[in-house]
Amino acid sequence: MIRHLVLFKLNEGVQRDDPRVVKGVEAFRALEGTIDEIRFWELGWNFSDRPIAYDFAINSGFEDADALRRYLEHPAHQAGVGLWKEFATWVIADYAY
Repeated sequence: MIRHLVLFKLNEGVQRDDPRVVKGVEAFRALEGTIDEIRFWELGWNFSDRPIAYDFAINSGFEDADALRRYLEHPAHQAGVGLWKEFATWVIADYAY
């Protein structure tokens, strides 16, 4: 199994209730059940007020590296990424478990 972690940082001045952010979150919430390769899917807003904390996280699981690649290339995933590029930056970690 492959774990795919993504941590998002909203750009300066962008708030959670920004309509672009709301649409971006909805796009990623909708991926579960849309993309067959997803085996595990959870996401949510950070509640920590620590300055090093990121704002939003996705924790997901895939059968293998090929399944992760198919997910990353899926049009629905790419559409969500396109939305998030407008208002956030992110870091990822992919690891086998």
